[in-house]
Amino acid sequence: MTAERVLAGLDPDQRRAVTAPAGPVCILAGAGTGKTRAITHRIAYRTLSGEIDPRHVLAVTFTARAAAEMRARLTGLGAGRVQARTFHAAALRQVRYFAPRLLEGRAMPELVESKARLVALAAARAGVRADRTAARDLASEIEWAKSSLVEPGEYVVAATKALREPPYEAAKVAEVFAAYESLKRRQGVIDFEDMLRAAVWGIEEHPDVADQVRSQYRHFVVDEYQDVNPLQQRLLEAWLGGRDDLTVVGDASQTIYSFTGATSSYLVDFPRQRREAVVVRLVRDYRSTPQVVGLANAVIRQARGTEAKLRLELIGQRPPGAEPDLKIFPDESAEAVAVAKRCRELIAAGTPPREIAVLFRTNAQSETYEKALAEAEVPYVVRGAERFFERAEVRQAMIALRAAVRSTPGETPLVQAVVDALSATGWARDRPPPGGAQREQWEALAAIVTLAEEYERSPDVLPIGQAGAVQRDVSLSAFNDELARRAEQQHAPAVEGVTLASLHSAKGLEWDAVFLVGLADGTLPTTYAKTPEQLEEERRLLYVGVTRARQWLWLSYGQSRSSGGRSRRPCRFLPQLTDTRHRTFEKAGGGSRKPVTRRAQVVSCRICGATLLAGADRKLGRCPTCPSDIDEELFERLQAWRAQTAAEQKVPAYVVFTDATIVAIAERRPSTPPELLAIAGIGPRKLGQYGAAVFALVAGADPAEVSPEGSSENFEN
Repeated sequence: MTAERVLAGLDPDQRRAVTAPAGPVCILAGAGTGKTRAITHRIAYRTLSGEIDPRHVLAVTFTARAAAEMRARLTGLGAGRVQARTFHAAALRQVRYFAPRLLEGRAMPELVESKARLVALAAARAGVRADRTAARDLASEIEWAKSSLVEPGEYVVAATKALREPPYEAAKVAEVFAAYESLKRRQGVIDFEDMLRAAVWGIEEHPDVADQVRSQYRHFVVDEYQDVNPLQQRLLEAWLGGRDDLTVVGDASQTIYSFTGATSSYLVDFPRQRREAVVVRLVRDYRSTPQVVGLANAVIRQARGTEAKLRLELIGQRPPGAEPDLKIFPDESAEAVAVAKRCRELIAAGTPPREIAVLFRTNAQSETYEKALAEAEVPYVVRGAERFFERAEVRQAMIALRAAVRSTPGETPLVQAVVDALSATGWARDRPPPGGAQREQWEALAAIVTLAEEYERSPDVLPIGQAGAVQRDVSLSAFNDELARRAEQQHAPAVEGVTLASLHSAKGLEWDAVFLVGLADGTLPTTYAKTPEQLEEERRLLYVGVTRARQWLWLSYGQSRSSGGRSRRPCRFLPQLTDTRHRTFEKAGGGSRKPVTRRAQVVSCRICGATLLAGADRKLGRCPTCPSDIDEELFERLQAWRAQTAAEQKVPAYVVFTDATIVAIAERRPSTPPELLAIAGIGPRKLGQYGAAVFALVAGADPAEVSPEGSSENFEN
C-alpha cells in the first residue's frame, strides 16, 4: 500500500480531511458520511508518506467495538503498528506500566468494573435504603460527578447547577458518594474514573512520566469527539502537553450522552480554541437511501441550541428507496404484533435477521417486543442486556472448546472441531429452537461457529491486536486464543437475530431495516426532559435512530399503552406524525373568514387496521405491504375510460383520476356514493362529475358504452 493508493476512492471532502497538514484538524462528519474511513485513511496517509511514525500515533474512541474496527482498517491500509484504543484501555495500559514508579513499587490496585455492589454498601452506611435499581441509579450519578471532575463536597452545588434529577435528595447522594470513596480506599480498589484520574495525575505531577508518555505519543486522533467528558478532555490535554497535532471527528447532532457528563462543547469550541484549525465538513451520506436522509434532515432541521450551530445537511448518495413507513396503532401490544409480523415477512423475503433492528427509547419497552417476536418465532438478540462473552452459554462453550483441544485429532478441520465441541454441550447445529430465550442462546453459539468459518476462510488476515504480516494458525487451539482476545476486548461476533436495542445503545451501528417504535410524547421525548436543552437531546436521539437505517425505515406508536388506556400524542419531533390537523376557514360576521383548525380524517388500513399517514396509502386504504385485492379487469376498464374521458375533455389523465385513485377504485369496488367518497382524494365535485360512470364500470359496463361523465345524476345533492 502506498500513500497515493490510500487516497483512491475518497470523495473531495474526505480527501481534504485526509491530506490536511499537521496541526489541529476538526472533521464534522454527519451520520453515514464515512468518518471512520476519513480518520483511518488520514492516519495511513501520514504514516505511509513518511510524515509521521506509526509508533507515535494514538487513536482513541469510546467502545471496544469501534477500536477493534479502527485497528482492522488500519491494518488493511498498512498502518497496523498504530495504537487504536478506548480512553479507558489507553489509560489502563499507561497506569499499569507506570504503577511501580508512581506507587513506590506497589502494584496497581484492583479495578472494580461495576460500582453497584460498593454503592449499595455505601448507601447503607449513609442511611439510604437502596435496592438494586436504586443502587444502579446512584452509581450513575456518582459516575457523572467523577467524570465531571466534581468531588463529594461539591456535588450538591454542581448537581443543582447542572439541573440534575438525582434518585435521592442531593445532600443524601453526596453522603453516599463520600461513603463510596471511603469504602474504595479501605478495600484498596479503584474504579474506571479513578484510573483516568490516575493517568492524568501521573502525567501532570511526574515530569519523568510526562516526558516518556509524550515522547511515545506525538500525534492524536479522537473519534466521536462530541461524547468527550471533562475528565477525558483533561487526560487528552495531559497527553498533548501543549502540542497541537490533534485530529478530532464528531457530529454535534449526535450528542446524546450528556446525562453521563459528555459534552459537545469541546467539539463546538474547537475552531475558536485553536484558531489555526482546519475544519472539514463531511455531508455525503453513503449509508442511507435519499428517503431516509430526507427524513433525518427534516428531524434535525428544527433543532435549536448550541449543537445546532454545527448542524449538517446530509446529501444522500445511494439510489432511491422506499418511503419511510409511518404507522399508528391502537396500543403498544398491537404495535409489537405488527412489528413482529413485518420482521417475519422481511426475513422470508431474504433480509437476514441480523440486518433488522427494533429500536426504542427505554429498555423497559423491550419486553413487549421480545414476547411478540417469540410468538412469531422470529429469532432476536437483546443488545445491552448482557455482554456476549459474559453470557452463561458462551462461557460454557468456551470451556468446552478449550477442553476439546486435547481430544480433537490434529487433522480435524476447524469448523468441524468447533461444531463437535459445541454439540457436546447439547447444541444442535441443524435444530434451532423456536423464538425466545432458547433461540437467543442457540444463536449465540451459532455466532461462534460463523466466526470459526470466517477464521478458517481467511488464514492471512491478522488476528485482532497483532501486528505484522503472519500466516494464521487455523487450529482449534489458535481459535481459542482468538476467542480469548475477543473476550478481553469485548469484540463480539455478529449474532443471527433481530436486534432489540435502546436508541442510546444503537449509536454507531446500522442495519438494512430499522423499526423505530413507541414514538409517543412522554416516551420520546421522555417526561423527564423538561428544559429546552433536554428536549433538544431527545430530538437528537430520534435523529440518531433514523440515521441507523440503510434501506427501510418504519416509524410507529401506539395511541395508548394498553387497550382502553389513556390516549397519547405522537412524537412532536416528527412532522409526518404530528400533521393530524388541517386549517379551514368559516365565514364570520360581516362576511369575513376566520381560520378554524379541524381534526384531519383518520384513515385506517382496511386489512391490518393501522392508521395510514402517507397520501398514497390513504388513497388505497391499505398499507403498501398489505396484500392487494385488485380487480384486474375493472382496473383495465377504468384505465380505458379515463383515457377516453381525458381525451374528450382535453386534459391530462391524472386530472380525471390519479393512478393511485384508479388502483383504489379497482381494489375497493365502490357501489354507493359514501363508498366512493371514502377514497381519499375524491370529494363531492368528482363524485358528481364521474360517480355514475364509476358505478357503471364497477357493475361491469364496457368503457365504450359509458359516457365520459356517466349520467347527469347529481350525487353531491
